[in-house]
Amino acid sequence: MQKEQENSNEEIEFKTDNTHIDEELQEIANELSNNEPTAKVEGNVSEEAKIKAELASVQDKYLRLYSEFENYKRRTTKERADLFKSANQEVLLAMLPVMDDFERALEAMPSTDENQKIKEGIDLIYSKFKNTLAAKGVKEMEAQGLAFDPDFHEAITKIPAPSEELKDKIVAILEKGYFLHDKVIRFAKVIIGE
Repeated sequence: MQKEQENSNEEIEFKTDNTHIDEELQEIANELSNNEPTAKVEGNVSEEAKIKAELASVQDKYLRLYSEFENYKRRTTKERADLFKSANQEVLLAMLPVMDDFERALEAMPSTDENQKIKEGIDLIYSKFKNTLAAKGVKEMEAQGLAFDPDFHEAITKIPAPSEELKDKIVAILEKGYFLHDKVIRFAKVIIGE
């Protein structure tokens, strides 16, 4: 029983301490209620302005990030499309000398009855090879008789023009130029008339 009394005394002391704290809190609350209207309005306005400014800042950052991401997606899509277009560029460029050799063989082969079958076979292979390259996007560059354009042609030398019309124009093509889609993969090596 004595223990129960000691415990109840402690509880009373604890309750007494809480009562004292409650009284102090009540006094502080009364003081705040007297000064609250002006402090609360000023605090709310400044706090509300801070929140609005922070919200605007976050929205601005979000819009910037979103537009940067959209630009990134557009750029990578374009780069990927360009990569697919020109992925075979090195292989196709390596095939162009074979095309040149076919053309030289056809020009050099004499037209006789004995060689006719051989020439037809080479011509057939040449046509198939040319069509295959065309299907992959390789197309021949036209240059004969056109004005010299350093974006497409590589001048090897100048010779006197055979006619007045060919002055400052391409007189002969030493090596054909080629496009892969709309990109130059090999410049035409030409001779210009002067």
